[in-house]
Amino acid sequence: MARNKDRHTWREGYTTGSCAAGAAKTACLLLQGDSLPEHVEIPLPNKARLTMPIHSGKLRNSEATACILKDGGDDADITDGLEIRALVRRLSSQGDVHIRGGQGVGTVTKKGLAQAVGESAINPVPRAMIRDAVREVFPQDELEITIEVPEGETAALHTLNPRLGIVGGISILGTSGIVRPMSEEAFKTSILPELDQALAYGHKTIVLTPGHYGFRVATERFKIPTEAVIQMSNFVGFLLEEAAYRGIEGVILLGHIGKLIKVAGGIFHTHNRVADARTEVLLAHAALAGMKTDTLKYLAEFPTTEGATIELLNLGQQTLLHQLAHLASKRAQAFTFDRLKVGTIMTLLNGQPIGWDTTAEEIMKDQGWTWSVDP
Repeated sequence: MARNKDRHTWREGYTTGSCAAGAAKTACLLLQGDSLPEHVEIPLPNKARLTMPIHSGKLRNSEATACILKDGGDDADITDGLEIRALVRRLSSQGDVHIRGGQGVGTVTKKGLAQAVGESAINPVPRAMIRDAVREVFPQDELEITIEVPEGETAALHTLNPRLGIVGGISILGTSGIVRPMSEEAFKTSILPELDQALAYGHKTIVLTPGHYGFRVATERFKIPTEAVIQMSNFVGFLLEEAAYRGIEGVILLGHIGKLIKVAGGIFHTHNRVADARTEVLLAHAALAGMKTDTLKYLAEFPTTEGATIELLNLGQQTLLHQLAHLASKRAQAFTFDRLKVGTIMTLLNGQPIGWDTTAEEIMKDQGWTWSVDP
């Protein structure tokens, strides 16, 4: 995204759901006998209308295909520029609209998502948009509509779909039909299906981790079920609030000390452009623990929290790291007004736990997960 632009002038785009609806309507127009137009107009869920350029289309015997290129506007993501195709067949003069996914559209294999297991990953709003769009051409006919994304399987590897158990392609998504440039909000919202999935699998206790390294430590070292581990990125406070709202009872914060030490300092958005007080938090608590000024100055010279933490371990100061983990838990629990029981496990980059509190240990053992903190 062009971040040097005024956010009020960022260009809007359209969702994969809008593309699918527009392509389906275009294919219907070809079946009706119209020539291929340059643009197609579809209704949106809020009753407004959206016009999109058509990339291609053709009529072949009793079926028609049309394609629209996904345009994310100034909020482009991995789906930007993908071909979204619709293949439409008219089955009879009266009946339902049957929608399914074809090549490059994922299939749901885990419960807890918007579509049932075994269904194509075309969410309810896009399905309704497709129906509404094609009904403007064929109000009563029975239609078979197949949505395809030729490069979808490759693109999906760079999305959350593999984690969510959506295999074989991308999801056809969108609630408004319009992509508005709010990357952070969009990303935060995209994490929420993982919380819903955890609940669907019966997990009232979950693990929140900043990213892939923490996910690997949780699932490989501690043997925590994958559906109970959510990658929260920098959005600690947002995920804590959403977990409490959904009735989650227990949370373990698990991740690199460079991220989670910020929570010990009361920071709940951990991107370094929002707050980067890692060294300050570490030194403040090292000073409170009675460490000498010369040692504090020495620790302050380390360019990374990792390096300073390893030096603390060499100095026999692991108790300080346990105290920081305990403080992170207290701050996180207070952030949700004690609606969650929170424990914390801090690690090095190699996944070795180096600071944890008794709450984390209790939660792990209560859940029957493997408590593995030895080197």
